[in-house]
Amino acid sequence: MRQLLTQLVRFGLVGGIGLVVDVAVFNALRLTVLAPENLHEGPVVAKVISTTLAIGCNWLGNRYWTFREHRSPRATREGLEFALVSVGGMLIGLACLWVSHYVLGFTSVLADNIASNVVGLALGTVFRFALYRWWVFSPTRVTRPRPARPDVVPEIDEATA
Repeated sequence: MRQLLTQLVRFGLVGGIGLVVDVAVFNALRLTVLAPENLHEGPVVAKVISTTLAIGCNWLGNRYWTFREHRSPRATREGLEFALVSVGGMLIGLACLWVSHYVLGFTSVLADNIASNVVGLALGTVFRFALYRWWVFSPTRVTRPRPARPDVVPEIDEATA
């Protein structure tokens, strides 16, 4: 239980940094080059860009701090799994933004922020934490070291086997 609480606190702190990156970049883009008057899909494009940058920050924080005891030596595979889960979380936030902006007609900057950075973030965070903990950085995913050469088989001590 203590490990879970530690991971939740660390996940929250890492996520807080990611949130600052996400919100800052989203609003900078939303109010400038990707404003709806410049590009109809501006809010959604701005959210994709801002969330992608935040995912990069979160990858580093979660891999090297939150779940450092359980990170895999296969960084590429783990990174792809992390990206897949992160994209799933991003899609949850984008769906909230899209429904609010295009279906419900709430097109103000405040409405876009509430839809994506409050509702979408909350739902996406639960999704991401659960899958990071139980899939990407799962302590049960033990990788066994391979022999240096395929023709060399490690010896098994029969006294301890």
